[in-house]
Amino acid sequence: MAYFIILATGATLFVAGKTDVASATDAAQALRPLAGDASALLFAIGLIGSGVLAVPILTGAAAYGVSEAFGWRSGLNRKPTRAPQFYVVIIAATLVGMAINFLGINPITALVLTAVLNGLVAAPLLVLVMLVSNSRAAMGERTNGRLLNVVGWVTTIVMSVAGIALIVTSILG
Repeated sequence: MAYFIILATGATLFVAGKTDVASATDAAQALRPLAGDASALLFAIGLIGSGVLAVPILTGAAAYGVSEAFGWRSGLNRKPTRAPQFYVVIIAATLVGMAINFLGINPITALVLTAVLNGLVAAPLLVLVMLVSNSRAAMGERTNGRLLNVVGWVTTIVMSVAGIALIVTSILG
């Protein structure tokens, strides 16, 4: 799905010469040559559809992650009285998402910064995943094979180099 988002963006925004999208309005305006006067409506429908799909997944994932970290009961199959912290995290994550809009934080900037943060955190997490997935104590007989180790460590190295390159170019550039 991410690949097709990138492909569609390149085929529309980049071709239209719009490489400095700073707001949703900019993105909708870049669609004007392709969709005409319907560009704003098309973009709004896309944003609403994305939100309807993303909000439950993101808030649920946050709730599962926080619940696992603290050892709380979790699960959408549980009633709120059986997993109260889990549902509080869902509500809090939803409110934080709404607050971003009301506080005037640029959502495009927030998305870019979140992607950068995810990219920087990915390398250390990949190291941990590779160490755990090769640990007989943790995985028993189901440790990584040679091919998976090569692919995993190459990915870890590429992500590390990319993160370091981002930091260096940000400092120097």
